[in-house]
Amino acid sequence: MHLKSCMPSNPNEIFDVVDENDSVIGQAPRGVVHADGLRHRAVHILVLNSTGQVFLQKRSMSKDQMPGVWTTSASGHVDSGEDYGIAAVREIGEELGIHLDGPSALELLFKHPACHRTGEEFIQIYRITWDGEMTLDPEEIDGGAWHSPEELDALIRADRRNYAPSFRLIWGIVQGYGEEAFFGDSSD
Repeated sequence: MHLKSCMPSNPNEIFDVVDENDSVIGQAPRGVVHADGLRHRAVHILVLNSTGQVFLQKRSMSKDQMPGVWTTSASGHVDSGEDYGIAAVREIGEELGIHLDGPSALELLFKHPACHRTGEEFIQIYRITWDGEMTLDPEEIDGGAWHSPEELDALIRADRRNYAPSFRLIWGIVQGYGEEAFFGDSSD
């Protein structure tokens, strides 16, 4: 893995604001969307290698949301006017340096409605098998690690607060345990 340089998150970046059906109802700056808990869109990509290990990123301490926790291989917001598939291709390129020809290179796993645990984001989750080089964006990612699914299950159960709530929800669904599998009481 290599590191590259990139610009930090822009609080004035414009996001589409969506209703309970994921229909666009307006636009607002990133800072307003997060501060006011407005529904918006994001993508998550799970990168697996040919041995079945999954790559997790440790979010940069400079991130405005969930700094320093482990999460999906790559993730990010869908820009205003952008569709989920294009956003997924953009994010995996920006964060991991994996450049794809288009969304068809990714497998769509599922879509989850906006809720508290996703940060009021409608999320589409994708998967790709990748054994090539990755170049991590240090503005987004403080590090990364490969884990077998069994090892990852044990790590989350040992200290779930080290993992983003959206990732724990996604991983519970992917593993077939259900979206509540890696949550305790209502405070986490």
